[in-house]
Amino acid sequence: MAKEKSLFVCSECGGTSPKWLGKCPSCGAWNTLIEQVAGSSGPANNRFGTQYAALAGVSELATLSEIEATDVARTPTGLDELDRVLGGGIVSGGVTLIGGDPGIGKSTLLLQAVDALQRAGQNALYVTGEESGAQVSLRSRRLGLDHSQVQVLAEIQLEKIIATLDATRPAIAVIDSIQTVYSDQLTSAPGSVAQVRECAAHLTRFAKTSGTAVVLVGHVTKEGALAGPRVLEHMVDTVLYFEGDTHSSFRLVRAIKNRFGAVNEIGVFAMTERGLKGVTNPSAIFLSQHAEPVPGSVVLVTLEGTRPMLVEIQALVDNGGPSPRRLSVGLDRDRLAMLLAVLHRHAGVACMDQDVFVNAVGGVRISEPAADLAVMLAITSSLRGKPLPRGFIAFGEVGLAGEVRPAPRGQERLREAAKLGFSVAVVPKANAPRKGTKEIEGLTIHAVERIEEAMDVVRRLD
Repeated sequence: MAKEKSLFVCSECGGTSPKWLGKCPSCGAWNTLIEQVAGSSGPANNRFGTQYAALAGVSELATLSEIEATDVARTPTGLDELDRVLGGGIVSGGVTLIGGDPGIGKSTLLLQAVDALQRAGQNALYVTGEESGAQVSLRSRRLGLDHSQVQVLAEIQLEKIIATLDATRPAIAVIDSIQTVYSDQLTSAPGSVAQVRECAAHLTRFAKTSGTAVVLVGHVTKEGALAGPRVLEHMVDTVLYFEGDTHSSFRLVRAIKNRFGAVNEIGVFAMTERGLKGVTNPSAIFLSQHAEPVPGSVVLVTLEGTRPMLVEIQALVDNGGPSPRRLSVGLDRDRLAMLLAVLHRHAGVACMDQDVFVNAVGGVRISEPAADLAVMLAITSSLRGKPLPRGFIAFGEVGLAGEVRPAPRGQERLREAAKLGFSVAVVPKANAPRKGTKEIEGLTIHAVERIEEAMDVVRRLD
């Protein structure tokens, strides 16, 4: 009996090698090559080549200006926070990939969404490959989804799943999860790079031809990235990440990619005994309640997608040893080191022999540079031991030359702060309301151009 030929496939990028190597020749990752049986390359197995050959010459060219452009119709899921992240609701024929840590609440959220769609008159199908139908039914009862009419299919074979989808034609189908699905056309095991890529391609093709909205649940790696080939994110229309601290009851759903809406939108949920509930005022989560103002605390108005949120930045400066520590939670550590250098050079505030700790309250991660000014003011407040006045906010990017640069959509940030009762703001000069425009009621705005000016304003406010 002839020995089957094998090749080695990278689990990170999908690249192949005829022999095992410690380092992938395509992406450079270490210890990611996995042995698989090589399929025949004959014409009988060239599934895609024959399809493309048959389609060659059929399509007609069209002028871009002559193509009719209409807004895509959306169907609300019944969960306002999820609709915000999706851009208004699910799109017919759209493919969404959602990833997150095990036990974070992906299946709970999607089960609530498909039940709400079913009750709104949309035919919904939930395909479970990790649990039995009885386990899904038990979860629905725990969530209070009594008499749910959602159809459940416990299956992991791709061909059977697509046949069921083609026969029932649901409005939305959830595949939980894509790593458990396998195709008979491949010899590799479920969860391998080839299986994940092939199954996702077939499900995406079915969604586009049938109009069924497909939601794929993906596993994540230790680093928090979606497991499997990166090409999976390029094949789908929307990529969502489910984030949250296991010690907290709050969860964030973040849009990384969205062909039908804005990216970097977030939805905030609270995990309760009855499932995930949307949080309409997330700023209340990320603000600590102090009876009196404390040193080292500054409120930042950050922007997540189109939503301005208030987050408390806390700093603690303490006596350090010969090698002082620089530690940040929720903020970039390298940027913290840069801000300390700017603070010393341009504002005369030295922390060379001090330990500096910076934290964003509530477990939120802040990636935008508009947090620079708030971080520097919090560090200065802690070092001097003097709290900033009650109702104080700040935002703005700080450059290496000490200039304070504007933040995007500054007027929306200021209006959100005024709505929540804040009264004093230190902002970049370019973000201050222009002359002749309506002033923001109840908010005293101090516009600054350099970090030295911001420090002088804070000293006068003490």
